[in-house]
Amino acid sequence: MLTRSSRWMIAMSMLGLLFVTGCTPKDEESSGTGSGGAASKSDGGTAAVESRGTIGFSALTLKNPFFKIIADSMTEAGKTNGFEVLVNDAERDVNEQSKHIDNYIAQGVAAIVLNPADRIAIGPAIRKANEAGIPVFTCDLQCAAEDAKVDGHIGTDNYQGGRLAGDAMIEALGDAGGEVLVLHFKQANSCVLRVQGFTEVLAEHNKDRESGNITIVSELEGGGLTDEGFKSTSDALQAHQNLRGIFAINDPSALGAWTALKQAKKTDQVTIIGFDGQLDGKRAILEGKIYADPIQFPKQMGVVSVQNIVKYLDGEDYEKVELIPTAIYKKADAEKDPDLQKTPTPAPAPGEVSLIQTFKSPG
Repeated sequence: MLTRSSRWMIAMSMLGLLFVTGCTPKDEESSGTGSGGAASKSDGGTAAVESRGTIGFSALTLKNPFFKIIADSMTEAGKTNGFEVLVNDAERDVNEQSKHIDNYIAQGVAAIVLNPADRIAIGPAIRKANEAGIPVFTCDLQCAAEDAKVDGHIGTDNYQGGRLAGDAMIEALGDAGGEVLVLHFKQANSCVLRVQGFTEVLAEHNKDRESGNITIVSELEGGGLTDEGFKSTSDALQAHQNLRGIFAINDPSALGAWTALKQAKKTDQVTIIGFDGQLDGKRAILEGKIYADPIQFPKQMGVVSVQNIVKYLDGEDYEKVELIPTAIYKKADAEKDPDLQKTPTPAPAPGEVSLIQTFKSPG
């Protein structure tokens, strides 16, 4: 017969056994915190994505918000698909971009994405990645170098956008026509295509006309930069007093051109057509500084770049070259644009000189 003391000891032993066998939380039992870490859960209870390695992205310039949007959307899409995205700023320097590619090869990245700083000169660096067996994808800007293998490209239909810009210039200048300046950036294949589309539309407009022709009197290097766009426009205004239109290959150079017109007191005489649809470009359209923009979709470029990398690594089919059509954007569009309604317009600095230091390089 058990004594009271014996019965108490047995009861305590059984209770202890229950604590030992039941103390592991259910989530921890299923978390797979050993070698199967891909099945683990984060603090929020969401299953973590298995790591697929690193994507190296060499951006043309992160000073331009256009490329910053691409970088941010690529980083987010990469995270969703298990990639760490390493972002570097080439600062429009093809030699710097080549160094980025060398570093990516040394690190053994899963894939490389870049906005070529020079459509031809980037070729040797891409070929090094080809030899290392690392897939290379371009975004927005294409590579035109021979023997450089690019496994996929996502960008804008720049030729189509250039044609829209030409139509907008014809609409803005009307039957009177006039002299036009082009602010170019010939290192970028995208800008070459924009100007090609623009000039072809003007040539079609001028055909068999006896009056009201729209004539390109100068193509100057705008660099895709606000300050260079300002300088080139200032020079053009000295040489061409009757200038009536400017086609700038992106918003930064268009904003620089407007500052030059402002200083020369010719904002009423000259109409600017830009390109991109950056927030400041859209705001300038709302304010009447720029007449119209063919707009691009940089966020989509970053996301699709990652999607194509996933398909490449998984052996799936995908569009090797995908060009996103632009859409024309005018003041009527700006007046109902929710992005402008929720974003206050900053007060202009005296003489608008601050624009010279803002957004840079082509998109």
